Amino acid sequence: MDAAHKRKRPDADDDGAAGAVDLSSLEGADDVEVLDLRAAKRLLLAFERRLRDNLEARMKHPDDPARFADSEIALHAETDRLRLLAGAPDLFPDLVPLGLASSLSSLLTHDNADLAAAAASLLADLTDSDDPDDLAGLHSLADALVEANALDLLVHNLSRFSEADPDEAEAVHHTLSVVENLLELRPQLADIVCDRTKLLRWLLARLKAREFDANKQYASEILAILLQDSPANQKRLGNINGVDGLLQAVAMYKSRDPKTSDEEEMLENLFDCLCCVLMPMENKERFVKAEGVELMIIIMKQKKLAYSSAIRTLDFAMTRFPPACERFVDVLGLKTAFAAFMDSCEQEKQKRELSGSTRRTGGITKGSRRIRLLGKFVENECEKIDRLMEFYTRYSERVKAETERLDSLDLDDLEMDEDERYNRKLEAGLYTLQLIALILGHIWHSGNSQMRTRIELLLRQNKLTKDDVKDILEEYHDNIGDLDGPEEKERAQGRTKEIIASLSL
Repeated sequence: MDAAHKRKRPDADDDGAAGAVDLSSLEGADDVEVLDLRAAKRLLLAFERRLRDNLEARMKHPDDPARFADSEIALHAETDRLRLLAGAPDLFPDLVPLGLASSLSSLLTHDNADLAAAAASLLADLTDSDDPDDLAGLHSLADALVEANALDLLVHNLSRFSEADPDEAEAVHHTLSVVENLLELRPQLADIVCDRTKLLRWLLARLKAREFDANKQYASEILAILLQDSPANQKRLGNINGVDGLLQAVAMYKSRDPKTSDEEEMLENLFDCLCCVLMPMENKERFVKAEGVELMIIIMKQKKLAYSSAIRTLDFAMTRFPPACERFVDVLGLKTAFAAFMDSCEQEKQKRELSGSTRRTGGITKGSRRIRLLGKFVENECEKIDRLMEFYTRYSERVKAETERLDSLDLDDLEMDEDERYNRKLEAGLYTLQLIALILGHIWHSGNSQMRTRIELLLRQNKLTKDDVKDILEEYHDNIGDLDGPEEKERAQGRTKEIIASLSL
């Protein structure tokens, strides 16, 4: 998912002509070719005068729409003229003190939904730019909009607009576009908007709708942005039954594929959201209780487009959470998972299934479930260990080639330290090799003589020894980070040390 990608309505004109305004339409501007500060101020003042006139007319004649209809037409036209400002973000710091943000925020609250929609459309244009030179101006406008409570008003309008009306559906799209633009300009707003508004609830409800459309796709993208780097939002979504809601959304694709590329992108966003929300431990528990493990197994069995995403989701669910691993065994997930492991031919699918296998072997440490898991490696003359060693030799050769390449370089000239060197090796396949070594280590640590004999035979056939596996695990041990906290780091290093020690026997 590319958070910086700006989405357009499917029916939007490519040349943007629909939103264009001729400079010659400026009231009182004679032969203006460039929008300077003076002309921009006249634009803003004219808009504010029309807004004030309309509000006064409404207050004087609240029960007679005919008496303020003309003023609303004039206000709508003046709002459209403000689109000229989108071409001059450098003027925003001078216009914000004059009321640019506060006036547009007040228009979002207008009783006429068409004018509120026009405000959202205008703000979508004003806050959108890919030019780095525009950032200073855009930041000043974004900060002023937040101070004027524009975020709260935008989210309120999402529920106010009726998507049964095509024009108001487009207004919803523009509103989401403003939210996306503000999040890109000020990423810290992700926590603020979800704390102050009901945006998460609206997005969740929108994604549970069965019919696919452009706004549902956009909602999935906004939710993924909000969850991506925010543990607070991940917990917030879990607290409003978001895990179950996302499972309902992806369940629509358990036995069918998306019909279009846009729908396919939305499904990827949904799984991105699901994986993000599974980061907090309490949401993993909710996932298990909501039968998320069972749903992912069903999706894997169907072998539809969501197949790989289901494996990835299980990987997140089982990371540092043995109850998910145990549920996986209890609902007969091993058969499905090992079938995927044996059939996997794509590199990315191999990595995902190997990662999942590592979670399972490390997360199921005792009892009948452990026996059932290890039994899978024995059946059919240890064919799964054969497959593991096939992967091990393949990735070992890749890592060896990358190591030799790095050794041949002058790292001082490249300004490459040991951390960068290690990252290069990870990218070349070391990460996957470490996963395989961990699984082999867990199998060896079990003490099963049949499996140990098979591993030693295959190592000899490939001119390798247990010391080669130990070297991989020792490098893994030394580079375990503390992203999940010092206690988890200590536990992971302790488990790895036990495996390394068993390989020495």
